[in-house]
Amino acid sequence: MCLAIPVRVIELLGDDWVAADVGGVVSRVSVALLSDVSVGDYLIVHAGLAITRLNVDEAASILALFDEIAAHLREAPHALPTQIS
Repeated sequence: MCLAIPVRVIELLGDDWVAADVGGVVSRVSVALLSDVSVGDYLIVHAGLAITRLNVDEAASILALFDEIAAHLREAPHALPTQIS
């Protein structure tokens, strides 16, 4: 399973690439499918490719949900199976 997650653009790299931050992790992301991407934009990224732009409120809401999931998993470390049957 893959998750499409919101990231914030922190630098324009040129040639349809940006540097994007999510939770302190910076990744190189292709913006070939989008036009007029700017520093500070929030994007939904799947497999290294930005597929849509989000407004700040949408991004904050989604990131808050990811934080909530992470907090739950910290409290219940065995919530996810350690191996696939």
